[in-house]
Amino acid sequence: MDVTVLFFAGQRDITGSTSLVVSLAPGACVEDLWRTLVQRFPRLAPFGASMLFAVDQEFATRETVLGDGAEVALIPPVSGGAPVPLMRVTDAPLDPAMLVAAVAAPDMGATVTFAGVARDNFAGRATASLEYQAYQPMAEQVLASIAADARARFGTGAIAIHHRIGHLAIGETAVLVVVAAAHRRAAFAAAEWIMDRVKQIAPIWKREHWADGTAEWIGDEHTRPRDSA
Repeated sequence: MDVTVLFFAGQRDITGSTSLVVSLAPGACVEDLWRTLVQRFPRLAPFGASMLFAVDQEFATRETVLGDGAEVALIPPVSGGAPVPLMRVTDAPLDPAMLVAAVAAPDMGATVTFAGVARDNFAGRATASLEYQAYQPMAEQVLASIAADARARFGTGAIAIHHRIGHLAIGETAVLVVVAAAHRRAAFAAAEWIMDRVKQIAPIWKREHWADGTAEWIGDEHTRPRDSA
């Protein structure tokens, strides 16, 4: 199959073109394409740690499978832009592709992404939406501390943790944990441990807005009616 690759900024200088048609095996993913390009243009390799990818004008990860005729844009850091913060508490939608690019490194053979998504039920009750609040400056420091502990415990590489606050509709991503490691076992174990610690100690609170019109802060027993379980 053939895909069209778009180059920008310094990549254009390296490849000598704005676009290139690359032939790949059926079922190839973005990572396969990247490796093919680096073999052809070795000077592209240093871009790998900060590269973002877009497939048919939507951000994608290295695991995204490509189809015949796909358009793949290689997006270097934007002029004047700052690096993606590894720890963040925000009311903006969360994007896993940026975090995967932020933690990537040539010596890391595994990248695990965990996405916690707002679901339509909790403890047997129907949920209409979720609401998160946080002590934001402290929460980001706690996330950084959790990540540092995880790196020491599991011997991983870089870790990114982003958490949403505000109102979330069902299906929206509430938390992202992305772990890079030399091997998959450490990456998976670290991601699970991190989520447990975030729930235990991060100053972030969740409120369930039930389908019946009521709402409840989860974990705050004092807000529940006295006759509730």
